[in-house]
Amino acid sequence: MKPPRNHDKLRILIVDDSDFNRRSMVEILTEEGFNVVGQASSAEEAIQIAHSTKSNLIFIDVVMPDISGLELTKHFQEKGAGERFLIMMSSLNIESIVIESISNGAIDFLQKPFDRDDLIKAVEKIERLVEKDR
Repeated sequence: MKPPRNHDKLRILIVDDSDFNRRSMVEILTEEGFNVVGQASSAEEAIQIAHSTKSNLIFIDVVMPDISGLELTKHFQEKGAGERFLIMMSSLNIESIVIESISNGAIDFLQKPFDRDDLIKAVEKIERLVEKDR
C-alpha cells in the first residue's frame, strides 16, 4: 500500500447506497494512498459523516433511497460547502442529470461503471485544485 498522499489536504467521503460500489471505491482509493475518511449509504448519514470528518471531497451517487444525490448536493452548497468538492456518480446516462449536478455545485460527474483510472484521475484533478488554492 502506498503512503497517504496529501493526508492533511484531501479527506474523501463516498456516498452510495450500494455497499459493493462503496467498498470497491474505498479499496481503489486506499490502495493508491488516498485518505478515505468515511462511507455513507444514505444522504442523512452522509451529512453527519461529512460534518464530523470535515471531508473536503465527496463522491455522491445520484440515485439514493431517502434523498437524491442531487438534493444532497444542493444541501452541501446551501450549507457553505465552498471548501468541499463534490463529484456526482450515476449509471444513468442522461444529459439533464449531468447538467443539474453541475448547476447544483458538483465539480465533476463520473459515469458508472467507471474504471480505476477514471476514479484516480478525478481525485488527482481535485488534488491539483487543492494544491493551487494553497
